[in-house]
Amino acid sequence: MTGATGHQAPLDDVMLAMDVVDTLRHQSDLVARELSADAREAQLIARLRSIYHDQGIEVPDHILREGVRALEESRFIYSPPPDTFQTRLARLYVRRGRWGRRVLIVLAVLLLGLGGYYLGYQPFVAAQAEAARVELAETLPARIDALYEQIYTETKVQTALDQAEPWVTRGKAAAARGDRAGTLQAVAQLESIHQTLLAEYSVRIVDREGEATGIWRFPEANSDATNYYIIVEAIGVDGRPVSLPIENEETRETEVVSTWAQRVPEITYDAVRADRLDDGIIQRNIMGIKQYGFLETEFAMPVLDGAITRW
Repeated sequence: MTGATGHQAPLDDVMLAMDVVDTLRHQSDLVARELSADAREAQLIARLRSIYHDQGIEVPDHILREGVRALEESRFIYSPPPDTFQTRLARLYVRRGRWGRRVLIVLAVLLLGLGGYYLGYQPFVAAQAEAARVELAETLPARIDALYEQIYTETKVQTALDQAEPWVTRGKAAAARGDRAGTLQAVAQLESIHQTLLAEYSVRIVDREGEATGIWRFPEANSDATNYYIIVEAIGVDGRPVSLPIENEETRETEVVSTWAQRVPEITYDAVRADRLDDGIIQRNIMGIKQYGFLETEFAMPVLDGAITRW
């Protein structure tokens, strides 16, 4: 504060003046009664002097006068700024330490999520959709054509083409309507026909010590009848077993096996049994031969449709 002479007031005087103002602010009834009335300044100073005297403090009159003027001029009193948009922004900035970390974490999570969605998930989905489109429009139809061409080239019987052509038609129709499962089913059927044409093996009667050569069953549908079976195995040109899909007529399930029991008429069953009983060795152990380019096995002895895979 600056006095009448223009020199800076001593620090003690300033502190006393601030205390006078604080006393006036807390003695609100005194201020309202004395300052709002037309009483003289001297009366208010006298009252202030009495208050400080009761507290054992002697305050010079010029300090009391300075305090009264300071109160009138609102000095030493904090007046909050008006509640404007700029003020709110300033307060928000001052408190940034409280909310800044949480906001940064939320923003980081949001950015990671958006980045993953737009830079990762969406391109992945688009790539998957494009791959599916190309597969149905190009890859699978081309595979169907290639399989049919291989079947046409390698088959030695018209039957293979008769079986393959409907699957070519079905497969391409399924691909055109977007039916991937139907298209893959057609491809699988054509592959099966092709693999069957390529296969070369002989169907040999099992003739090993300790293993049965033939068995018989009473069918559940007709207990008066008897089904006869000869146990056989598929052996490739390299001497190794060949696994084939065989339908079990008792369970109606198809299993991939290299050994199964082929159903035969009783005359074949008896002939094989007699051959083994003759000298313990089956002389005619080749039941049939599957040649390259053919679908069916050419049997050297009478057989019936039907087989079992478990006995």
